[in-house]
Amino acid sequence: MSNPTSKDASQYNRRSFLKTGTVAVAGLTVADYGFARAKTETLAMSGGEKTITFPKDQFAALTKWPRYGDAEKQALCGLLDNNKFYDELPAFEQEWKDYTKAPFVKNHINGTSALTSMYFALDLPPGSEIMVPSYTFFATCLAMRFFGCVPIFVDIDPKTATFDLEDAKRKLTPRTKAVVPMHSWGLPCQMDAISDWAKEKGLIVLEDAAHAHGASMQGKKMGTWGAMGIYSFQASKVMPCVEGGMGMYNTREYFERATAFGHYDLPGKFPKDSPIYAYDGTGFGQKYRMHPLAAALGRQQLKGLDAVNQLVEKNVRAMNDPLTKLDGLTEPHCRPDQKRVYYCGNMVLIDFKKVGFSRDALVKALKAEGVNASFWDYPEQHKLKIYSEAKWWNHPPTIPQSMPGNAYINGNHLFLPLIYGEAPELIAQYVQAFEKVWAHRTELAKA
Repeated sequence: MSNPTSKDASQYNRRSFLKTGTVAVAGLTVADYGFARAKTETLAMSGGEKTITFPKDQFAALTKWPRYGDAEKQALCGLLDNNKFYDELPAFEQEWKDYTKAPFVKNHINGTSALTSMYFALDLPPGSEIMVPSYTFFATCLAMRFFGCVPIFVDIDPKTATFDLEDAKRKLTPRTKAVVPMHSWGLPCQMDAISDWAKEKGLIVLEDAAHAHGASMQGKKMGTWGAMGIYSFQASKVMPCVEGGMGMYNTREYFERATAFGHYDLPGKFPKDSPIYAYDGTGFGQKYRMHPLAAALGRQQLKGLDAVNQLVEKNVRAMNDPLTKLDGLTEPHCRPDQKRVYYCGNMVLIDFKKVGFSRDALVKALKAEGVNASFWDYPEQHKLKIYSEAKWWNHPPTIPQSMPGNAYINGNHLFLPLIYGEAPELIAQYVQAFEKVWAHRTELAKA
């Protein structure tokens, strides 16, 4: 992957030095200086000058996603020339297996098909319940219905936007057989606590790691904590193949059953004593093979995955460390033993009751300053029509009356862009824009 950088940052660094020196002489902290300066400025929405002067074309280059370069182009053109398309699939699987240390992996056409195969592999009796977050993509919840399973909707922790184990404990029923944490926005769930509780209750742990390429906890990659897990390689994802997915399996039994559901040519390659061996040529009725061109993209993307994640993390820290010093602004909590990645955007959390202004007013003010700020309320699965219609389910899912964690995250988040290059000047201007807006909180509350 290529990473265009911003223009030479030496001027910015000199300005930073001079500003810091002035602050030291005045006996103020850098934060005090920022607010003292910001209070004297007029908000752009009120006729003042915009804070963000960073060139728009450079901003577009730094935030573009997905990012493909010469390596991807050469890999695709090489396949079109040599026709060795299907060699890419086992090669990609082996490289992904080596990277994640998963015992077994298998390519899929997308994350949804990987989830469908995973639920098939469970071979649970009809009416079994599976705990899933309501705050997730529909496939995490809906794919199970084809095998007679029913979702139990679990809330998310408002401090992390990930699976709320305490809510799951309250909703456990005698029919509960499995639990599926989803690593929201690239932040690992509390997999040690979830796994310990699941073991105590006799539940199967599964993982939806569609957002979490490269993330780990206690040195273990996400997708390898549970009995099975899945990844998505759709174009918006941390490791984009345009479309694609991967199944992760910790036992041969799950691997054989899950992969035979969508890979008709695989059973004959299993040991002859496998109960799945006899289904060679048919599998179990679906065809879920990843497109070879997607696998070729994935192989190239995997080579740069850790480097890109590290650069994004560095830029997020440069932005969020000063931003989270602002009153009422935090970020999803990441434990020291977790290594998160960033999917889709840099989510920050704002307690709008505490700060005294609305999200709409904040976004309006930030956009006037030139900040690319947005919000997107994740559709809560339990509120959607299909879950309220009994005809789709072995028995009707229980629809929660409230999901306070979902509601808090949806109502109190903001997304800032992820930056895929060196851009200290851009980051500094974003911080200055927030400081300026926060310094005018009283004015903003009246907007």
